[in-house]
Amino acid sequence: MNEWLTDYGMFLAQLLAVAGITLLVVLAVLRARGAEGERVRLRVEELNDSRRRRHRRLQLAASEPGARKRLVKAFRRDDKARGKRHVPAESGATPTVWVLDFHGDLKASATGRLAEEVSAVLDVAGEADEVVVRLESAGGLVHAYGHAAAEMDRLREAGLTTTVCVDKVAASGGYLMACCADRLRVAPFAVLGSIGVVAQLPNVHRLLKRHDIDVEVLTAGRYKRTLTVLGENTEEGREKFLEDLETIHGLFKRYVAERRPALDIEAVATGEVWYGQDALARGLVDELGTSEAYLATRLEDARVVSVRLERRQSLSERLGLAISRGVEHGAQRGLELLDASGWQKR
Repeated sequence: MNEWLTDYGMFLAQLLAVAGITLLVVLAVLRARGAEGERVRLRVEELNDSRRRRHRRLQLAASEPGARKRLVKAFRRDDKARGKRHVPAESGATPTVWVLDFHGDLKASATGRLAEEVSAVLDVAGEADEVVVRLESAGGLVHAYGHAAAEMDRLREAGLTTTVCVDKVAASGGYLMACCADRLRVAPFAVLGSIGVVAQLPNVHRLLKRHDIDVEVLTAGRYKRTLTVLGENTEEGREKFLEDLETIHGLFKRYVAERRPALDIEAVATGEVWYGQDALARGLVDELGTSEAYLATRLEDARVVSVRLERRQSLSERLGLAISRGVEHGAQRGLELLDASGWQKR
């Protein structure tokens, strides 16, 4: 019996060793292919086709089993007729609506991708075409969103009609980008505005002094360092810092006013935010409605094409993202249960 167990254990060990070596070889091959292959790719999807396929699936699901064959034949006839009627895009007979997406964080990290997508569209877009940017951002760093807004300006400078759709939020730096559009369409409860500048930093100088810790802040240039975290701040430094904030605020206001000349910039550049209906009343936006509703209307008379630059993620990045999403989902679920426990006990 012992001899049999020993042989069986050896067999399992050999099996695991072979499986491990095979896995390592597969991972090495995949890694090599990933390194040699394209790290980024441009994903282009015609939303008219996606909508047509979805509509047909629902038609088939809602029809009686006996009528489905007739529907499928009708779909095929429609596809043939559509193919015969198809006119190449180069002829300009049918305008194209190019759809881009921008989801902004504090550093406007998606700006590089947006820049390449804009370049790709500008290479092929015709005079009658339109660019729709679905924008969502609560703002962030001044220089980062200044760059993102400059990329949006390229569409205007090229003479392309640009529509920005905001379903949730375009505030501060997000609004700096949104105002670059020819038309700004927002959902009724989207958050707009926040035309202002904010900066905050702690100062632990007195705490360090109480513990006899000295910090030397050495500068060359009168205003090289106006406010610091560790050193002692002066009234002159505070005044200069506030002056810099006012300068940035002035640039912000001028940028918005140049792109929306009918806007009473002094009335709205208070740092406040407004929801869709109020933003419309103040001239911050042009119309109310969601991005989905707008694209649905354009699908009737134009080719609607989504353009997205995608970067291939490494295995470690995919694993990290999966873990991050799992933790986020778990935390969110915990908060929901905690919130629900109050009324469940009543």
